[in-house]
Amino acid sequence: MKKISFLFVTALITQASFGQGPAVDYADDAFRYSDQVINGTARFRGMGGNQTALGGDASSIFGNPAGLGFYNRSELSISPSFNITSNQSNFLGSSTTGLKNKGSVGQFSLVLAGGNNGSRRWRRSALGISYSQSLNFNETIDAAGLNRNNNSSFLQQYINDANARNINSTDLDNEYNSNTNSAASGAGAAYQLYLINPTEYNNGSAGPPYTRFDNSPNQPLNQRATLTRTGAQSQWTIAYSGNLDDKLYIGGALALTRLRYNSDYTLNESVQSSRAFSGYSRNSVLDVTGNGIQLSFGLIYKLDPSLQIGASLHSPSFYGVREDYSQTLSAQAINPNLQTNNNNIAIAPEPTFTYSLTSPFRTSGGVTYFLGKNKIGLITASAEYVGYGGMRVRTTEFDVQGNTDFRNDVRLAVQDRYQNVVNFRAGAEVRAGLLRLRAGAGYFPTAYKLNLFRVVPEDRAKVLFTAGLGIRNERFFADIAGSYYTFKSGLAPYELPNDQDTPTVATSAQRTNVTLSVGVFF
Repeated sequence: MKKISFLFVTALITQASFGQGPAVDYADDAFRYSDQVINGTARFRGMGGNQTALGGDASSIFGNPAGLGFYNRSELSISPSFNITSNQSNFLGSSTTGLKNKGSVGQFSLVLAGGNNGSRRWRRSALGISYSQSLNFNETIDAAGLNRNNNSSFLQQYINDANARNINSTDLDNEYNSNTNSAASGAGAAYQLYLINPTEYNNGSAGPPYTRFDNSPNQPLNQRATLTRTGAQSQWTIAYSGNLDDKLYIGGALALTRLRYNSDYTLNESVQSSRAFSGYSRNSVLDVTGNGIQLSFGLIYKLDPSLQIGASLHSPSFYGVREDYSQTLSAQAINPNLQTNNNNIAIAPEPTFTYSLTSPFRTSGGVTYFLGKNKIGLITASAEYVGYGGMRVRTTEFDVQGNTDFRNDVRLAVQDRYQNVVNFRAGAEVRAGLLRLRAGAGYFPTAYKLNLFRVVPEDRAKVLFTAGLGIRNERFFADIAGSYYTFKSGLAPYELPNDQDTPTVATSAQRTNVTLSVGVFF
């Protein structure tokens, strides 16, 4: 999994090329931190997340700020949210399920409405301040199966490295530092734990070709890959809006964004009927934090009392990101001759890496039609353009040429893997006295261009369904909404030069969210 070895990067920098692997890692990060589906209050969630051509809701602060111009009284609201993530993974012919639940504050908002300016054309204005969560990364992928391909083991990566370097066992042993319990390479850590074995030569020295110590002989491997992700993308937004003649609504917003992401990935292997090891594993931990800034602008125009159109523009978020990465290798020996006191060996410990990230530019257009002069309900729809091809990652960690190569290689990886898309949403609300009934749907085409990990791009598209209900009077409102969408994804637990030796995990993902919004007017 993630991340690139710092020593590996240094070697590539020396050759003035980063190569495809590291560039793809950071291109995928940029997409992960930008893949938004639905957010906002329960009212707007219940209608498919439509925020472009509707107003009078706290979601307008971070959706279309022009919608604040509809407020004629102040409001305080909060939206606790509960996410259920379910991943069914198929790996080596076996199916397993990973489930993770997480509660959070979806949004917390204060809207201060200005007074009516009477006969002036600039009728009223409003100021909004909001905390909102736009992405929730919490999920677990758990995949297990029996691998009968004797050439398919994550240890083969270390064998290939040691053979390619033509390194003898003494030099490989010297890559281990007992003071820090770390090795300069994965091959050095694997050799220290007796997981890989050199070939003895007649002169008494040992070296390549290296093999797996525990082949038992040629027995199948029990393999299990467990990936747990946590974190969220959130933002504090301040927005201002006003309206002209109760016809044209104009608004702008400034958002301070916060990124928190953690992945903890463990890959376990055990040889059936082994007399050497009960198992061995590799653990990789990635911690990412970042802060950014974003600007947005919006318009809503009433063509007549029953019909209005809207448009919004969101600049990219410009992040400064810090990441820490660690990887350890461990083994559980059965044979007493293989027992060591240096388990959980750190592999090529890396310093903190910093970079800047530019998320996609977004713009949307929408229309809302009010039924029965706004007494029966409404129908709304919107289309959103997302420029994934414009994602960028840059760093200043290397020399001038190295920084340029990093930026260009990530840009090429983004353009190779991702495409711009147009997302579609539609929703409706029916009113019956104090009661509101809502429903919505959305379609989010795949942003992927390529067949990755044996998952075709079309299968990565997302289909969203939402529903909700609420009550409101002159002083108070309460809404509840549920949303559900599905998509497919894939990953390679480890990668080997021969594609047939690289197993993949195919995951069918379901995301369910329940949000409750309560608020008061004053």
